[in-house]
Amino acid sequence: MICNLLLVDDHALIRAGVRALVSDIPGYQVIGEAADGEHLLEMTQELKPDIILLDISMKDSNGLDALERLHKALPDSKVLILSMHTEPQMIMRALEAGAHGYLLKDATGTEIEQALEALRNDERYLSPAIAHTVINQALVSAQSNKVEPVENHNLTARQLEILRLIVRGKSTREIANGLNLSVKTVETHRSQIMKRLQIYDVAGLVLFCVREQIISLDD
Repeated sequence: MICNLLLVDDHALIRAGVRALVSDIPGYQVIGEAADGEHLLEMTQELKPDIILLDISMKDSNGLDALERLHKALPDSKVLILSMHTEPQMIMRALEAGAHGYLLKDATGTEIEQALEALRNDERYLSPAIAHTVINQALVSAQSNKVEPVENHNLTARQLEILRLIVRGKSTREIANGLNLSVKTVETHRSQIMKRLQIYDVAGLVLFCVREQIISLDD
């Protein structure tokens, strides 16, 4: 089944480049493009894309504002941020506003495919290049908010191992290959982890791991 994509970026060359990369990935097609977020909601309601690739900084609109409106109006459409911004506050704001993934614009075709595949399978994707940045921001947030640790999270040793890999930005397939497990087994563990913790986004998982000292900046 074909996965339909909508590109939202105010640079025509960026849109052309992403479209060219996507054209080489089986199972995906770009069904529309937009240069700003002004008419984005109307366009998405008409086209109903499966995944929206959204830039944060555009000349005439704010991608984060558009993201919040999209998340409320079209909960079934996944949003993959495609940006050059690596500032921790910006990344966390995007994730908290409802982004399902965050990818840097200098990503390779392979990484774009991994990100799209993750979102298509109802997973989250965080570019490995910014995983350390997100962990650092989560640590700062945890310290400033003085959040109390969650006791008795009831995760097994294997689930903790998989959780560490998830918050480092590893895809399900990468985790499966690294641990010699099947993709289905990793997906089951991921689902159980989120259900037990009642956390269903990457930002929340990262913050939890920092609070509970499951992961540190030295990892």
